[in-house]
Amino acid sequence: MSTCRRHPRGPRPDPALIERCRALPTSILSDSMERTGGIRGVHRVPGGDWPRVAGPALTVRTRAGDNLVIHRALDLAEPGDVLVVDGAGSLERAVLGEIMGRYAATRGVAAVVVDGAVRDAEGLAAGPVPVFALGINHLGPYKEGPGELHGPVQAGGTVVRSGDVVVGDADGVVVLPHERAVEVVGRGEERLRAEEEQFAAIAAGTLDRSWVLAALAEELVAGEDAR
Repeated sequence: MSTCRRHPRGPRPDPALIERCRALPTSILSDSMERTGGIRGVHRVPGGDWPRVAGPALTVRTRAGDNLVIHRALDLAEPGDVLVVDGAGSLERAVLGEIMGRYAATRGVAAVVVDGAVRDAEGLAAGPVPVFALGINHLGPYKEGPGELHGPVQAGGTVVRSGDVVVGDADGVVVLPHERAVEVVGRGEERLRAEEEQFAAIAAGTLDRSWVLAALAEELVAGEDAR
């Protein structure tokens, strides 16, 4: 018999804030957070074409190659949760597949992020729940535990806590600490407006590129310094 340590669940973000996150690319959000917060190496399952997703983190730490506690997390999931699995970055065995993906949908899970491997890539890609993973491997998991729920985890070099806001899109996954989420989203909205202004200037042929030369200490033209 194994153990599962359950910590108190983190705070639930304002649903209106989650909606604002869905309007912002992960690149904008990470730029608004000193270019940090990315879960390194984790991307959408190949073939998945889901819209941008956002929601509070339901954190899971499991032994590499084992998914017993991930199953328990799905049983406890609340609608809108983003399941974030610290699988120790292991690619030796998949810890989630199509069966779990389909069950996650019935629990109202908004997305699944796995710092590890998943399998049944085609089935997951065709399913309603966006799945982000470090890799794909057909080898199945053990179901022995142990693990932890709602505690702080590490995923792709970033610490994720229960209740942090997780946003995922075609570029990957970014994590907003819950105490900074309002600030970061506000900055992101300002950055998005600035980008849209740049797009308009590009289309009009009026984009100011003077900053490029201004940022260079010196520009040497080949051959001139040899005269």
